[in-house]
Amino acid sequence: MNRRLMLAGTAALILTGCARKAEESPMAEMTAEEHARMTAGGAQGAVDTGGAVIRQPVHLTAEQERALGVAYTTVSRETLTRTIRTVGTVAAPEPGVADVTPKIEGFIERLMVNYTGAAVRKGEPLLTLYSPMLVAAQEELLGAKRMVAQIDPAAGEAWNNAQATLASARRRLGYWDISTAQIEQIEQTGEITKTLTLVSPVNGIVLEKSVLEGQQVMPGMRLFRIADLSTVWAEGDVFEQDLQFVRVGSQAHIEVAAYPGQHLMGRVSFVYPTVDQESRTNRVRVTVPNPGLRLKPGMYATIYFDVERAAVLVVPAGAVVETGERNLVFVRDAEGTLTPVEVVVGARAGDRVQILEGLAEGQTIVAAANFLVDAESRLGGTGSAMPGQEHGTHTTSATPAKRDTTPKPEHQHD
Repeated sequence: MNRRLMLAGTAALILTGCARKAEESPMAEMTAEEHARMTAGGAQGAVDTGGAVIRQPVHLTAEQERALGVAYTTVSRETLTRTIRTVGTVAAPEPGVADVTPKIEGFIERLMVNYTGAAVRKGEPLLTLYSPMLVAAQEELLGAKRMVAQIDPAAGEAWNNAQATLASARRRLGYWDISTAQIEQIEQTGEITKTLTLVSPVNGIVLEKSVLEGQQVMPGMRLFRIADLSTVWAEGDVFEQDLQFVRVGSQAHIEVAAYPGQHLMGRVSFVYPTVDQESRTNRVRVTVPNPGLRLKPGMYATIYFDVERAAVLVVPAGAVVETGERNLVFVRDAEGTLTPVEVVVGARAGDRVQILEGLAEGQTIVAAANFLVDAESRLGGTGSAMPGQEHGTHTTSATPAKRDTTPKPEHQHD
Protein backbone atom coordinates (compact mmCIF):
# COMPACT_ATOMS: atom_id res chain seq x y z
CA MET A 1 0.00 0.00 0.00
CA ASN A 2 2.81 2.41 0.88
CA ARG A 3 4.50 1.64 -2.42
CA ARG A 4 1.29 2.43 -4.32
CA LEU A 5 1.05 5.71 -2.49
CA MET A 6 4.61 6.63 -3.45
CA LEU A 7 4.11 5.77 -7.14
CA ALA A 8 0.83 7.63 -7.33
CA GLY A 9 2.36 10.69 -5.70
CA THR A 10 5.31 10.70 -8.14
CA ALA A 11 2.99 10.45 -11.15
CA ALA A 12 0.91 13.32 -9.84
CA LEU A 13 4.01 15.53 -9.52
CA ILE A 14 5.17 14.72 -13.07
CA LEU A 15 1.76 15.41 -14.57
CA THR A 16 1.45 18.65 -12.65
CA GLY A 17 4.87 19.78 -13.95
CA CYS A 18 3.89 18.97 -17.53
CA ALA A 19 0.74 21.03 -17.18
CA ARG A 20 2.67 23.98 -15.78
CA LYS A 21 5.21 23.75 -18.62
CA ALA A 22 2.42 23.77 -21.17
CA GLU A 23 0.92 26.88 -19.61
CA GLU A 24 4.33 28.65 -19.62
CA SER A 25 5.14 27.71 -23.25
CA PRO A 26 5.51 30.59 -25.76
CA MET A 27 2.95 28.70 -27.84
CA ALA A 28 0.30 29.98 -25.43
CA GLU A 29 1.22 33.52 -26.41
CA MET A 30 1.48 32.86 -30.17
CA THR A 31 -1.14 34.54 -32.35
CA ALA A 32 -3.14 32.64 -34.94
CA GLU A 33 -1.26 34.36 -37.77
CA GLU A 34 2.14 33.45 -36.32
CA HIS A 35 1.03 29.87 -35.79
CA ALA A 36 -0.18 29.60 -39.39
CA ARG A 37 3.10 31.00 -40.77
CA MET A 38 5.19 28.68 -38.62
CA THR A 39 3.24 25.57 -39.62
CA ALA A 40 3.23 26.46 -43.35
CA GLY A 41 4.84 24.01 -45.71
CA GLY A 42 3.89 20.70 -44.22
CA ALA A 43 6.69 18.90 -46.08
CA GLN A 44 8.03 17.00 -43.09
CA GLY A 45 10.21 14.14 -44.26
CA ALA A 46 9.85 14.96 -47.97
CA VAL A 47 12.83 14.31 -50.22
CA ASP A 48 13.79 15.48 -53.67
CA THR A 49 14.65 13.29 -56.67
CA GLY A 50 18.24 12.97 -55.41
CA GLY A 51 17.13 11.64 -52.04
CA ALA A 52 18.02 14.85 -50.15
CA VAL A 53 15.61 16.14 -47.53
CA ILE A 54 13.67 19.16 -48.76
CA ARG A 55 14.19 22.19 -46.52
CA GLN A 56 11.28 24.54 -45.88
CA PRO A 57 11.34 28.22 -44.86
CA VAL A 58 11.13 28.80 -41.11
CA HIS A 59 9.53 31.67 -39.21
CA LEU A 60 10.48 32.40 -35.60
CA THR A 61 9.11 34.85 -33.12
CA ALA A 62 11.44 37.05 -31.09
CA GLU A 63 10.93 34.83 -28.01
CA GLN A 64 11.74 31.70 -30.01
CA GLU A 65 14.89 33.30 -31.36
CA ARG A 66 16.03 34.11 -27.83
CA ALA A 67 15.20 30.61 -26.63
CA LEU A 68 17.26 29.04 -29.40
CA GLY A 69 20.11 31.54 -29.25
CA VAL A 70 19.69 32.54 -32.89
CA ALA A 71 22.01 35.37 -33.97
CA TYR A 72 22.25 37.19 -37.29
CA THR A 73 25.02 38.76 -39.35
CA THR A 74 25.35 40.56 -42.67
CA VAL A 75 27.10 39.28 -45.79
CA SER A 76 30.00 41.65 -46.46
CA ARG A 77 33.04 42.12 -48.66
CA GLU A 78 36.38 41.76 -46.92
CA THR A 79 40.02 40.95 -47.56
CA LEU A 80 40.46 37.30 -46.70
CA THR A 81 43.90 36.38 -45.39
CA ARG A 82 45.06 32.91 -44.48
CA THR A 83 48.35 31.11 -43.93
CA ILE A 84 49.13 27.67 -45.31
CA ARG A 85 51.69 25.86 -43.18
CA THR A 86 53.73 22.81 -44.03
CA VAL A 87 57.05 21.20 -43.13
CA GLY A 88 59.94 20.42 -45.44
CA THR A 89 63.70 20.20 -45.77
CA VAL A 90 66.47 22.49 -46.95
CA ALA A 91 68.36 21.25 -50.01
CA ALA A 92 71.18 22.45 -52.25
CA PRO A 93 69.80 23.99 -55.47
CA GLU A 94 70.35 21.66 -58.41
CA PRO A 95 71.48 24.38 -60.88
CA GLY A 96 74.25 25.32 -58.46
CA VAL A 97 75.60 21.77 -58.02
CA ALA A 98 78.56 20.65 -60.14
CA ASP A 99 80.59 17.43 -60.32
CA VAL A 100 84.31 17.40 -61.08
CA THR A 101 85.19 14.42 -63.27
CA PRO A 102 88.27 13.60 -65.35
CA LYS A 103 88.03 12.87 -69.05
CA ILE A 104 91.26 10.94 -69.09
CA GLU A 105 92.72 8.04 -67.17
CA GLY A 106 95.45 8.86 -64.69
CA PHE A 107 96.66 9.11 -61.08
CA ILE A 108 96.04 11.78 -58.45
CA GLU A 109 99.45 13.32 -57.85
CA ARG A 110 98.41 16.12 -55.54
CA LEU A 111 95.19 17.30 -53.82
CA MET A 112 94.93 21.02 -53.20
CA VAL A 113 91.43 20.65 -51.63
CA ASN A 114 91.60 17.63 -49.41
CA TYR A 115 88.52 17.70 -47.14
CA THR A 116 84.74 17.80 -47.42
CA GLY A 117 83.11 21.10 -46.53
CA ALA A 118 85.90 23.29 -47.90
CA ALA A 119 84.83 26.54 -49.55
CA VAL A 120 86.23 27.01 -53.05
CA ARG A 121 86.09 29.71 -55.70
CA LYS A 122 85.42 29.25 -59.40
CA GLY A 123 88.71 28.48 -61.20
CA GLU A 124 90.52 27.48 -57.98
CA PRO A 125 92.83 24.43 -58.46
CA LEU A 126 91.50 21.27 -56.89
CA LEU A 127 94.06 18.61 -57.86
CA THR A 128 96.79 17.63 -60.30
CA LEU A 129 96.38 14.48 -62.38
CA TYR A 130 99.25 12.54 -63.93
CA SER A 131 98.39 10.74 -67.14
CA PRO A 132 100.70 8.98 -69.64
CA MET A 133 98.08 9.70 -72.33
CA LEU A 134 98.38 13.39 -71.56
CA VAL A 135 102.15 13.28 -72.00
CA ALA A 136 101.75 11.53 -75.35
CA ALA A 137 99.22 14.13 -76.50
CA GLN A 138 101.58 16.98 -75.61
CA GLU A 139 104.39 15.33 -77.54
CA GLU A 140 102.05 15.02 -80.51
CA LEU A 141 101.25 18.74 -80.20
CA LEU A 142 104.88 19.79 -80.15
CA GLY A 143 105.68 17.47 -83.08
CA ALA A 144 102.87 19.02 -85.13
CA LYS A 145 104.12 22.48 -84.20
CA ARG A 146 107.66 21.68 -85.44
CA MET A 147 106.29 20.20 -88.65
CA VAL A 148 104.35 23.38 -89.43
CA ALA A 149 107.47 25.44 -88.80
CA GLN A 150 109.58 23.28 -91.16
CA ILE A 151 107.17 23.24 -94.11
CA ASP A 152 107.00 26.16 -96.48
CA PRO A 153 103.47 27.56 -96.80
CA ALA A 154 103.99 27.46 -100.53
CA ALA A 155 104.17 23.67 -100.33
CA GLY A 156 100.48 23.63 -100.65
CA GLU A 157 98.91 20.32 -99.61
CA ALA A 158 101.78 19.32 -97.27
CA TRP A 159 101.51 22.58 -95.38
CA ASN A 160 97.72 22.21 -95.10
CA ASN A 161 98.13 18.68 -93.73
CA ALA A 162 100.60 19.93 -91.14
CA GLN A 163 98.14 22.66 -90.07
CA ALA A 164 95.33 20.09 -89.78
CA THR A 165 97.52 17.85 -87.60
CA LEU A 166 98.37 20.79 -85.31
CA ALA A 167 94.70 21.76 -84.99
CA SER A 168 93.79 18.15 -84.18
CA ALA A 169 96.40 17.97 -81.42
CA ARG A 170 95.10 21.20 -79.91
CA ARG A 171 91.48 19.94 -79.98
CA ARG A 172 92.46 16.70 -78.34
CA LEU A 173 94.04 18.51 -75.40
CA GLY A 174 91.05 20.85 -75.24
CA TYR A 175 88.70 17.89 -74.96
CA TRP A 176 90.67 16.81 -71.88
CA ASP A 177 90.03 20.18 -70.20
CA ILE A 178 93.46 21.66 -71.02
CA SER A 179 92.79 25.38 -71.29
CA THR A 180 93.73 27.44 -74.34
CA ALA A 181 96.24 29.38 -72.23
CA GLN A 182 97.94 26.15 -71.14
CA ILE A 183 98.13 24.89 -74.74
CA GLU A 184 99.70 28.14 -75.89
CA GLN A 185 102.21 27.94 -73.06
CA ILE A 186 103.20 24.42 -74.09
CA GLU A 187 103.70 25.57 -77.68
CA GLN A 188 105.73 28.61 -76.70
CA THR A 189 108.01 26.93 -74.15
CA GLY A 190 108.21 23.53 -75.80
CA GLU A 191 108.04 21.99 -72.32
CA ILE A 192 105.82 19.03 -71.60
CA THR A 193 103.89 18.98 -68.32
CA LYS A 194 103.19 15.56 -66.94
CA THR A 195 100.14 16.61 -64.94
CA LEU A 196 96.77 18.12 -65.64
CA THR A 197 95.29 20.60 -63.17
CA LEU A 198 91.53 20.34 -62.57
CA VAL A 199 89.80 23.49 -61.26
CA SER A 200 86.46 24.22 -59.58
CA PRO A 201 83.70 25.03 -62.06
CA VAL A 202 81.64 27.07 -59.52
CA ASN A 203 81.87 29.03 -56.29
CA GLY A 204 80.64 26.84 -53.49
CA ILE A 205 81.14 24.23 -50.82
CA VAL A 206 82.62 20.77 -51.33
CA LEU A 207 79.75 18.44 -50.49
CA GLU A 208 81.56 15.24 -51.46
CA LYS A 209 85.22 14.27 -51.97
CA SER A 210 85.75 10.81 -53.41
CA VAL A 211 89.53 10.58 -54.01
CA LEU A 212 92.86 10.43 -52.16
CA GLU A 213 96.37 11.31 -53.30
CA GLY A 214 97.91 8.53 -55.38
CA GLN A 215 94.57 7.01 -56.33
CA GLN A 216 94.01 5.87 -59.88
CA VAL A 217 91.00 7.46 -61.56
CA MET A 218 89.09 6.63 -64.72
CA PRO A 219 87.23 8.86 -67.18
CA GLY A 220 83.84 9.89 -65.84
CA MET A 221 84.65 9.11 -62.21
CA ARG A 222 83.23 11.73 -59.80
CA LEU A 223 86.07 13.25 -57.81
CA PHE A 224 84.26 16.20 -56.17
CA ARG A 225 80.70 17.44 -55.81
CA ILE A 226 80.56 21.19 -55.25
CA ALA A 227 77.42 23.24 -54.55
CA ASP A 228 76.78 26.96 -54.64
CA LEU A 229 74.80 27.57 -51.43
CA SER A 230 74.32 31.31 -51.79
CA THR A 231 70.68 30.36 -52.33
CA VAL A 232 68.99 27.15 -51.18
CA TRP A 233 65.75 25.31 -51.76
CA ALA A 234 63.13 24.59 -49.11
CA GLU A 235 60.75 21.90 -50.31
CA GLY A 236 57.53 20.81 -48.61
CA ASP A 237 54.23 19.11 -49.36
CA VAL A 238 50.98 21.08 -49.68
CA PHE A 239 47.57 19.44 -49.47
CA GLU A 240 45.68 19.13 -52.73
CA GLN A 241 42.89 21.52 -51.70
CA ASP A 242 45.44 24.27 -50.95
CA LEU A 243 47.16 24.16 -54.34
CA GLN A 244 44.93 26.91 -55.72
CA PHE A 245 46.62 29.37 -53.36
CA VAL A 246 50.25 28.45 -54.12
CA ARG A 247 51.59 30.03 -57.30
CA VAL A 248 55.06 30.39 -58.79
CA GLY A 249 56.45 33.76 -57.76
CA SER A 250 54.29 34.13 -54.64
CA GLN A 251 56.07 35.01 -51.43
CA ALA A 252 56.75 32.54 -48.64
CA HIS A 253 58.86 32.43 -45.52
CA ILE A 254 60.49 29.66 -43.56
CA GLU A 255 61.58 28.99 -40.01
CA VAL A 256 64.26 26.56 -38.86
CA ALA A 257 65.00 25.27 -35.38
CA ALA A 258 68.54 26.69 -35.50
CA TYR A 259 67.21 30.27 -35.55
CA PRO A 260 63.96 30.31 -33.53
CA GLY A 261 61.69 33.26 -34.12
CA GLN A 262 63.50 34.38 -37.28
CA HIS A 263 61.59 34.43 -40.56
CA LEU A 264 63.66 33.91 -43.70
CA MET A 265 61.89 35.15 -46.82
CA GLY A 266 61.77 33.38 -50.16
CA ARG A 267 59.59 32.85 -53.23
CA VAL A 268 57.88 29.84 -54.77
CA SER A 269 60.04 28.80 -57.70
CA PHE A 270 58.43 25.53 -58.71
CA VAL A 271 55.26 23.51 -58.11
CA TYR A 272 55.69 19.84 -58.97
CA PRO A 273 53.41 18.65 -61.79
CA THR A 274 52.10 15.55 -59.99
CA VAL A 275 50.17 14.80 -56.79
CA ASP A 276 51.15 11.97 -54.46
CA GLN A 277 48.28 9.49 -54.66
CA GLU A 278 48.67 8.19 -51.12
CA SER A 279 49.04 11.44 -49.17
CA ARG A 280 47.08 13.64 -51.64
CA THR A 281 49.77 16.28 -51.42
CA ASN A 282 51.81 18.20 -53.98
CA ARG A 283 55.46 19.15 -53.52
CA VAL A 284 56.33 22.84 -53.65
CA ARG A 285 59.79 24.41 -53.89
CA VAL A 286 60.74 27.74 -52.32
CA THR A 287 64.01 29.48 -53.26
CA VAL A 288 65.54 31.27 -50.29
CA PRO A 289 68.59 33.60 -50.28
CA ASN A 290 71.25 32.28 -47.92
CA PRO A 291 73.68 35.04 -46.90
CA GLY A 292 76.34 33.80 -44.56
CA LEU A 293 75.40 30.21 -45.44
CA ARG A 294 73.18 30.03 -42.37
CA LEU A 295 70.85 27.50 -43.95
CA LYS A 296 72.41 24.06 -44.30
CA PRO A 297 71.20 21.34 -46.67
CA GLY A 298 69.37 18.70 -44.67
CA MET A 299 67.83 21.11 -42.14
CA TYR A 300 64.15 20.69 -41.31
CA ALA A 301 62.11 23.80 -42.08
CA THR A 302 58.58 25.03 -41.43
CA ILE A 303 57.25 26.74 -44.55
CA TYR A 304 54.50 29.37 -44.50
CA PHE A 305 52.56 30.57 -47.55
CA ASP A 306 50.65 33.80 -46.89
CA VAL A 307 47.52 33.99 -49.06
CA GLU A 308 45.37 37.08 -49.51
CA ARG A 309 42.05 37.41 -51.34
CA ALA A 310 40.92 41.03 -51.61
CA ALA A 311 37.28 42.25 -51.68
CA VAL A 312 35.49 38.89 -51.61
CA LEU A 313 32.11 37.97 -50.13
CA VAL A 314 32.63 36.37 -46.72
CA VAL A 315 30.46 34.97 -43.94
CA PRO A 316 31.26 33.31 -40.61
CA ALA A 317 32.18 29.67 -41.11
CA GLY A 318 29.53 28.73 -38.54
CA ALA A 319 26.82 30.24 -40.75
CA VAL A 320 27.27 27.50 -43.35
CA VAL A 321 25.42 24.22 -42.80
CA GLU A 322 27.37 21.41 -44.47
CA THR A 323 25.09 18.51 -45.30
CA GLY A 324 27.71 16.43 -47.04
CA GLU A 325 26.01 16.96 -50.42
CA ARG A 326 25.64 20.73 -50.40
CA ASN A 327 26.23 23.85 -48.31
CA LEU A 328 23.30 25.88 -47.00
CA VAL A 329 22.91 29.32 -45.48
CA PHE A 330 19.64 30.57 -43.95
CA VAL A 331 18.75 34.02 -45.28
CA ARG A 332 16.35 36.27 -43.29
CA ASP A 333 13.94 38.37 -45.33
CA ALA A 334 12.13 41.56 -44.33
CA GLU A 335 9.27 39.59 -42.77
CA GLY A 336 11.60 37.52 -40.61
CA THR A 337 11.29 34.28 -42.60
CA LEU A 338 14.44 32.16 -42.71
CA THR A 339 14.91 30.62 -46.15
CA PRO A 340 17.59 27.97 -46.86
CA VAL A 341 19.84 28.99 -49.76
CA GLU A 342 22.42 26.73 -51.37
CA VAL A 343 25.86 28.38 -51.65
CA VAL A 344 29.26 27.60 -53.18
CA VAL A 345 32.08 28.15 -50.70
CA GLY A 346 35.64 29.12 -51.56
CA ALA A 347 38.69 29.84 -49.43
CA ARG A 348 38.58 29.52 -45.66
CA ALA A 349 40.55 31.67 -43.27
CA GLY A 350 40.09 31.04 -39.57
CA ASP A 351 36.39 31.53 -38.74
CA ARG A 352 35.61 33.18 -42.09
CA VAL A 353 34.71 31.55 -45.39
CA GLN A 354 34.44 32.95 -48.91
CA ILE A 355 31.13 32.66 -50.75
CA LEU A 356 31.49 32.22 -54.50
CA GLU A 357 27.81 31.83 -55.41
CA GLY A 358 24.41 32.01 -53.72
CA LEU A 359 24.54 35.20 -51.64
CA ALA A 360 24.71 38.94 -52.25
CA GLU A 361 26.37 41.67 -50.23
CA GLY A 362 24.15 43.11 -47.51
CA GLN A 363 21.88 40.09 -47.00
CA THR A 364 21.05 39.11 -43.41
CA ILE A 365 21.82 35.49 -42.55
CA VAL A 366 21.72 33.21 -39.51
CA ALA A 367 25.12 33.20 -37.83
CA ALA A 368 24.42 31.09 -34.71
CA ALA A 369 22.11 28.16 -33.86
CA ASN A 370 21.74 27.47 -37.59
CA PHE A 371 21.81 23.71 -37.00
CA LEU A 372 18.68 24.03 -34.87
CA VAL A 373 17.10 26.14 -37.59
CA ASP A 374 18.13 23.52 -40.16
CA ALA A 375 16.54 20.76 -38.08
CA GLU A 376 13.27 22.71 -38.05
CA SER A 377 13.56 23.35 -41.78
CA ARG A 378 13.92 19.64 -42.47
CA LEU A 379 10.80 18.98 -40.43
CA GLY A 380 8.86 21.20 -42.78
CA GLY A 381 8.81 24.36 -40.68
CA THR A 382 6.28 22.86 -38.23
CA GLY A 383 8.21 23.99 -35.18
CA SER A 384 7.95 20.52 -33.62
CA ALA A 385 11.71 20.35 -33.00
CA MET A 386 11.98 23.84 -31.48
CA PRO A 387 12.31 24.43 -27.75
CA GLY A 388 9.05 25.96 -26.57
CA GLN A 389 7.28 24.94 -29.79
CA GLU A 390 6.27 21.34 -29.04
CA HIS A 391 2.60 22.26 -29.30
CA GLY A 392 1.66 18.69 -30.14
CA THR A 393 3.47 17.36 -27.10
CA HIS A 394 2.09 20.07 -24.84
CA THR A 395 -1.44 19.28 -25.93
CA THR A 396 -0.91 15.66 -24.98
CA SER A 397 0.66 16.52 -21.65
CA ALA A 398 -1.99 19.11 -20.88
CA THR A 399 -4.82 16.55 -21.00
CA PRO A 400 -3.52 14.30 -18.20
CA ALA A 401 -2.63 17.46 -16.28
CA LYS A 402 -6.35 18.02 -15.71
CA ARG A 403 -6.62 14.52 -14.31
CA ASP A 404 -3.89 14.98 -11.74
CA THR A 405 -6.60 15.36 -9.09
CA THR A 406 -8.00 11.91 -9.83
CA PRO A 407 -5.57 9.86 -7.70
CA LYS A 408 -5.81 12.27 -4.77
CA PRO A 409 -8.94 10.73 -3.30
CA GLU A 410 -7.20 7.37 -3.46
CA HIS A 411 -4.29 8.78 -1.54
CA GLN A 412 -6.63 10.25 1.02
CA HIS A 413 -8.77 7.13 1.13
CA ASP A 414 -5.74 4.88 1.69
